[in-house]
Amino acid sequence: MNIELQEEEIIIPDINYVVFRQCNPSWRLSPHMVSNFDITYLIHGRARYTIDNIKHELSAGDILSLPESVKKEAVTYSSNLMHCFSVNFQPKNMDMQTAKLSLPMVSHIGIRNDLIRLFDDLVYTWRERQPGYMLKCRGLLLLVLHSLLEATVFGTFSSDRDSRIKTAVMYIARNYAKPLSVKKLAAKAGLNTAYFGVLFKQVTGLKVNQYIANVRIHNAKTMLESGAYRVSEAAEHCGYNDAFHFYKQFKHITGLPPSRYIPKISE
Repeated sequence: MNIELQEEEIIIPDINYVVFRQCNPSWRLSPHMVSNFDITYLIHGRARYTIDNIKHELSAGDILSLPESVKKEAVTYSSNLMHCFSVNFQPKNMDMQTAKLSLPMVSHIGIRNDLIRLFDDLVYTWRERQPGYMLKCRGLLLLVLHSLLEATVFGTFSSDRDSRIKTAVMYIARNYAKPLSVKKLAAKAGLNTAYFGVLFKQVTGLKVNQYIANVRIHNAKTMLESGAYRVSEAAEHCGYNDAFHFYKQFKHITGLPPSRYIPKISE
């Protein structure tokens, strides 16, 4: 899951709704078009979301991020009912124009207690609507987005993160195009391989190889969006020698094939 924010833009979220859902067995979302930007964070259970006719199986720790004008429907599983936070908003800049905010459709960040606390506060503040509530809601949502940025764009970590894992993450961020292995990263962190793998997932919410794939695909996506690289070039620059493997991982992580991120040339 990757979040991209134009550094020169200040985001002012125009919030439409915030909700915490504890689904019952009959819960379902009928097909409808998503308005504005929509984020759903599952903290319990499972659900199947169908986005533009493509099915996505989600479970606790997953983030679903949808831009406006996509078709969405969903159903939970009676044997493992979904609990989730959901917020719908329009990101705007200082001129109150729509700002760019791009996340992959599905990402796994794990169960993050810091993020859950932010969402809890956001839901409570939105529901109680005390004087000045909108200002606080906007601030809390920005903190949520910042947490997602830390979890997905790699290279910035909160001070409470394990410094050994931060060392490994920073190494991945600088060397994602090179061959990487769990053994090498464990050595960089000063840990044995088995313990490193367990600790890495506890801290990041992802297995080591999943995390490396996310970093590589995020950078490939950025390269393609620049319009300066072909798909094969982006794959090679991000450590992929197998074009089919690159295509498969890219679509799995972003929800779209690589070609969809290449800007169309105006006639």
